[in-house]
Amino acid sequence: MAEPALVQGNAACALGAIAAGCRFFAGYPITPSSEIAETMARRLPALGGAYVQMEDEIASLGACIGASAAGAKTMTATSGPGFSLMQEHIGFAAMAELPVVVVNVMRGGPSTGLPTSPAQGDVMQARWGTHGDHPAIVLAPASVREIHDLTVRAFNLAERFRTPVILTYDEVMGHVRERVELPDSVELVERVRPSCPPGEYRPYANAPGGVPPLAAFGDGYRFHVTGLAHDETGYPTNDTRKAGALIERLHTKIEEHLDEVEEVERYLLDDAEVCVFAYGIVAAAARDAIHEARARGVRVGMLRPVTMWPFPDAAVAEAAQAVGTIVVAEMNRGQLVREVERAAAGAAGIDTVLRADGEPILPDALLERLLAAAPVGGRAT
Repeated sequence: MAEPALVQGNAACALGAIAAGCRFFAGYPITPSSEIAETMARRLPALGGAYVQMEDEIASLGACIGASAAGAKTMTATSGPGFSLMQEHIGFAAMAELPVVVVNVMRGGPSTGLPTSPAQGDVMQARWGTHGDHPAIVLAPASVREIHDLTVRAFNLAERFRTPVILTYDEVMGHVRERVELPDSVELVERVRPSCPPGEYRPYANAPGGVPPLAAFGDGYRFHVTGLAHDETGYPTNDTRKAGALIERLHTKIEEHLDEVEEVERYLLDDAEVCVFAYGIVAAAARDAIHEARARGVRVGMLRPVTMWPFPDAAVAEAAQAVGTIVVAEMNRGQLVREVERAAAGAAGIDTVLRADGEPILPDALLERLLAAAPVGGRAT
């Protein structure tokens, strides 16, 4: 482990990307993600990598997709309006099965909104922002060290499943500085390369596990890349059977490996009678509220989705069976509340603590709701 240092969240993201092997970054500066681009601009050239400031966010992700096709590990970072502009290319990367990491440091919206204020209003956009039926892997860190570690994990998942992966956290997490010890080395996953002769290569064949090998442009494997529905050679097709099989494989290659993708944190849930569902900076506030609630005799725990999408249905269902109430706390108007309700399936009551005014949810606001949700006569002794 490296010596402890005071590290900013956005800097930890950039350091995690470099540790994961990212050697190409294209982006357009936008608050509150700009420090990621600034750090990559300083560090990548010395490592033989490339930093390119593009004319806008659309071009930024397009450049990253092109560099990925050439064999590089690539990342871009943005916020709010920039994330909206990237949606079409996120869909293209999913359809063309080209690994790329997209970081969205959330701020208040919609439109230009509150550029320097925290929010969590993009969590549904991260899943459904681009059109059509498409897979999505979205990770949500809740500390500076976790931003670093989940950036590495985002690259590993992108390479493993040939898909775009989104890392999203709020402005507070991006700008807060914490004392952390970063690892000297990390475990890396590399994309599978083809071993067959170039003439036999099928870039979109249904390989074991649903993830075909990916050749790099320039390595002698010529193949077609398109956002159109395509056959296993990559050429467009209107054959409904082939198009349907493609869409099915795009989803099942992730859905059949949820054990590799899904991750949740269960905090003091073993004896809990009330559960907080929170992520990002709200999870930090929840920890303080939980400790205070327990000091007052109320058994409270937290379920935190580290993998936000695919949504942790099984973990929510399990928690709902064990507690009386799940309190969903998020800095928006309630974007994940219905997902929690759906997964809980009536096994527990659902309450909310919501805020969408550019300020974070404070422990006191959570504590008040947790104490109100405690079952009568159910206090810990």
